[in-house]
Amino acid sequence: MSTSPTGRGAERYVHFATCAPGAEPCLHAEVKALGLARHERQVGGVQFEGTARDAWRANLWLRSAVRVLRRVARFEAPDEASLDAGVAAVDWSRFLRPDGRLWIDAQAKESALSHSRFVAQRVKDSIVDQLRAADGTRPEVERDEPDLRVHVHLFRDRATLSVDTSGASLHLRGWRVAQGRAPLAETLAATVVLASGWDRRSPLVDPFCGSGTLLVEAVLCAANIAPGLTRARFGFEAWGDHDEAGWQRERASAAAARVAVPKLRLLARDREAERVDEARAHLAVFGFDAQCTFEVGDALAWEPRKGWNAHVLSNLPYGERIGADDDVIALHREFGALLRAQAGGYRVSLLVGSRSLAKRLSLQGERIELVNGGLDVVLLNAQLR
Repeated sequence: MSTSPTGRGAERYVHFATCAPGAEPCLHAEVKALGLARHERQVGGVQFEGTARDAWRANLWLRSAVRVLRRVARFEAPDEASLDAGVAAVDWSRFLRPDGRLWIDAQAKESALSHSRFVAQRVKDSIVDQLRAADGTRPEVERDEPDLRVHVHLFRDRATLSVDTSGASLHLRGWRVAQGRAPLAETLAATVVLASGWDRRSPLVDPFCGSGTLLVEAVLCAANIAPGLTRARFGFEAWGDHDEAGWQRERASAAAARVAVPKLRLLARDREAERVDEARAHLAVFGFDAQCTFEVGDALAWEPRKGWNAHVLSNLPYGERIGADDDVIALHREFGALLRAQAGGYRVSLLVGSRSLAKRLSLQGERIELVNGGLDVVLLNAQLR
């Protein structure tokens, strides 16, 4: 298997798709369904092997992935000289022009070179020196929108160098027209949808819809819309050997895979009219606003339709989104009581801020632990009787 940086032909590379902690099972199922080869679930993501086209497909289609990294080198780096030599052995001109923009992310654990910032600096210097040798032009360091993002992982003196095929985090889908208030990351919302067991046909209800992130990610799944289609740019598009014609054919194939779901019915409710307007605008991006009922009102005043047997999919408020701890506890207790009393036959998938809050709902079901922006959260899946 080739570890050459070139993206041409049918050469195969080791890739690693990263995800939020707890999302590994969902991502592994996605990688398997996409037909990516030699896949293996690991802590923090899923490793697979594939061609440049496979990396394109991974970026277009993986809903729970945060980034897709391609390994370009792995070597022993017990000291600075070894690190410099390993980095210099890669032909960086295939990824970055001498006048391009570069950023290095580094992690160092249980290694002689133990300071991540120092490791990042050494790797940056080695790449810059190689590119500057051609005509004296050197890349600029740019954190927010680099042409090339390099990841360095140093563990027990063994260095792994990877290039980021994604560029910006894959949660930045490109469909959001309003930021909303503390929105759920799109990749985590997709993880919740995938882990919820929703059959993609039952009516879907979000009584705490916010800007509509969960509903949007749900309809993308239901209509088989590749989440990467609305992105303006991926990292690999800036590489010198990028096959633009092939990439455009891949995009066109993904766009053609969309299916119609005219019978799907949605309900979006929030107590803030501004949030409901945002949800409407976001569903309209994909043409699903006409299939959604929008309501302004408190979730505790929501009246589940009898016999509808819908799926309630929601990110319950906690912390700054609602206020004092007593208010948060009361909300969970009362919403759980509403569901038990009025939503018989419904299925619920509720993302809550802690195990303690999950217990306040008094619902029996599956609990999946996830991480949302550094906070431990719980997804509760339950069937109401």
